[in-house]
Order: sequence, then structure tokens, then C-alpha cells
Amino acid sequence: MLNRRNFLKVAGTAAAESILGAKMYALTAVQSEPTEAVSPNDHIQIALIGAGIQGQGDTKTAIQVPGVKLVAVADCYDGRLQHSKELWGSDIFTTRDYKEILARKDIDAVIIATPDHWHKQAAVDAMKAGKDVYCEKPMIHLYSDGPEIIEAARSTNRIIQVGSQRVSSIIYAKAKELLASGAIGQLNMVTARWDRNSSLGAWNYTVPLDASTETCDWPRFEGTAPKIPFNANRFFQWRKWKAYGSGVAGDLFVHLFSGTHFITGSNGPTRAMATGGLRFWKDGRDVPDVMLGLFDYAQGFNLSLRVNFVDGGEESEGLIFTGSEGTMEIAGNTVSVSRTPLQKEPGYTVGTFTDAMQKSIVENYRQKYPATHPSEAPFVGVEKYVAPAGYSDSFDHFKNFFSAVRTRKPVVEDAVFGFRAAGAALLSNLSLERGEIVKWDPDSMKLI
Repeated sequence: MLNRRNFLKVAGTAAAESILGAKMYALTAVQSEPTEAVSPNDHIQIALIGAGIQGQGDTKTAIQVPGVKLVAVADCYDGRLQHSKELWGSDIFTTRDYKEILARKDIDAVIIATPDHWHKQAAVDAMKAGKDVYCEKPMIHLYSDGPEIIEAARSTNRIIQVGSQRVSSIIYAKAKELLASGAIGQLNMVTARWDRNSSLGAWNYTVPLDASTETCDWPRFEGTAPKIPFNANRFFQWRKWKAYGSGVAGDLFVHLFSGTHFITGSNGPTRAMATGGLRFWKDGRDVPDVMLGLFDYAQGFNLSLRVNFVDGGEESEGLIFTGSEGTMEIAGNTVSVSRTPLQKEPGYTVGTFTDAMQKSIVENYRQKYPATHPSEAPFVGVEKYVAPAGYSDSFDHFKNFFSAVRTRKPVVEDAVFGFRAAGAALLSNLSLERGEIVKWDPDSMKLI
């Protein structure tokens, strides 16, 4: 089990090593401390707002953190309120109106896992009600949401953690350390992807048989979205429409931005250009199922992103950091460095010259660049770092959040970080919509 306070302890020797120079290391740490006692005064009572797939998954992870208890759930579908009682006990308070939860004095923090278009209002209302907030990504649905959430956190002195859990991962922490150490030299490009090839991966989630205006609070679900008659598909598959979600940019690009920003220490890109469209899932949705984006960073590297819902293979996610002396790849719970250092010598091409000229040039060259002894040559090959079996960065992300709730110390992904990640991701939607390059100031977090 893992604890972030000792997350980067690496085995003293390689777990496996080949004659070709491939080395594998096990990242070891403790995710929780079984002997750590949590006093009754330190217990945290939480509520869930939005009990869909992500919300229920988040809650199952959150209550594994010692000293955390779920007491209330809000959702617009009665079936999910009933299932919450099946999961967590008949004494769980349930309601369609999250404001009833915010009015309760026995709730310390809330998990917000609503559709994107409700993130801002639910988060602001919760913080003004004195609750700390764990808000799913993307933090924003509209650019105007960001400053409001940041200001609410500042003025109420509430903790807010945005739910891109990769910033709490020991794999991403190791990647950050490796990059900073110069393991791949000077970074010049990051390539990231998230590919899917299934109906469920394309958000075609199951609609319950009892979906109706009786069991679903459609007006409350719509919120600020354009008003239309009840539509069960939009209610349960809301990511497919930009009125409620943010497409692949808000669902998946934002994870890749969060990881990139954490590892590189960047605030975000300055320019973005995106293309894509509906290539396969032409079922009435109005967001792309294929999107590609290119982004410029002032730190001197470019980011290339790709999401494809018609991939033709298994679902996969990964990032490749390309530097002047090698590459670093994150895939699943591993990070690998393929090291190919630049030659210290410039080399020479003399084969077309006379024998005498060749000899003269080589003699002069060796005076300037003495041959390096093999023992002094830098390591060339692959080094791979692997997280323990069963490792969960989501658990670490919640553990960091609840620690901040208790201590009032900063979280790893506050509202500013969350806005910069989501703001960068949504540049893709804006560029595709306008058909042009869009510019962003990552420091002031404003469109230019």
C-alpha cells in the first residue's frame, strides 16, 4: 500500500537486467498505514453530488481512506439514489436537490461528479456553504467558470481538489523526477494519445428501463442548458452533447494536459490548433469522436494530442516525452526511459577525399576529440520503473484531498491548476469550432 510521503523509494538493484542494457526497477511505497489511528475528532463526513458511473466509483475509493464516511447522496435519477442505499446503507440520506445536502451541518466535504455544465454552480454553492470540494474534471464547462471557482475558493477559504488523479501518481512523480534530472536531455516534444474502440468507450452507456419524467428530474438536470423535452439518452449519455459535456477534450484531453503540466512544471500552452470530427458514431451526438490537437509551450516544447473512438484496437493511453538524449514513455502503471545520448563528437565524412587528406583530417580530428574509453561511455538502453501491483493513483488523490481537509494545507491539484488544465483542453473545441489557431495566456488564464 502506498503513501506519497515515501513514494519514490526505488529498489537498490535492478529487478531484471538484460545484456542489451535494459533495466527494470520496482517503485515501492505504502498506500495506507494500517496502524495509523484516526481520532473521532478527525473523522470526515462526505456527500456525493452526482451518483453516476464516475461518482459511484469515486465514492467507493474515497471511503477506503481511513476516517472518511459517506452520509448523503444527491442525484437526479431515483434509481441511483436507491442503489446508493443498497451500496452504502439504508441510513444514507438521499435527495434530488443537492442544496438539501449543503444545508446539513454534519457534512464536511462533497464529491461533485455531475455533468460538466453543473460543475461550477455546484462547486461554488458548496464552498459558500462551508464545504470542501472534490470536483471531477474538467473543472470548467465554460471559460467564465474558472475565475468564479477560483474566487469562491479564495473568498471562502475552502479546499478544492480537481479530479485528475494522475498528479498524485507515483508513476507521474517518477517521470517528473526523471525529466528534471536530465534523463532525456532537453525536452522538445510531448506526444499523447487516448484511443478507444467500443460502444461503451464512446459513451453509449446503458439507459435504465424505467427512465421517464417520473424517475428522472429532467428540469434540474438541464440547469443552464437549452430547454428541450425529456430525452433519456441525453440524461444518461450526456457526454455526447456539448450542452452538458465538453466532448473528448473535457473527458480525456484534460487528463493528458494534467499529466503533462505536472511533469513539466508548465502552466499551459500559448497556441492551439485542432482538427477532427464525427467519423463513426453518428448517432445524434454533436461532439467529435476523433480529435487531434497541436499546442505550443513557451518552455520550448510542443504537445501533440490524439483521441480516437474508432481505433480498431484495444483501449490505450500513453504519453511520450522526446528529448535531445532520449525518450520517456508513460503507459499504464509504468514509466520507461530509452536513453540515446547525443554524441560528444560531431563526427566526420571523409570517404570522398584522397587517402592523404582522409588521414590528415582524422589525425586532426583525434587531436581535438580524443577517443572515449568504453568505461566512460554513458548508459545507453532502457530503464523501466513499475508501480506495485494493485496501485491506485485515485486512492492517493483522495488521500491527499482528505489530508488537506484536515490540515488546511494545499492540495496537489487546486482550482488554478484545474483551470489551466481544463482551459488548455477546451482550446481544442474552440479551435475546431472556429477553424483557426487560438491563443491562450496560461499565466493569466485568459483567451487572447
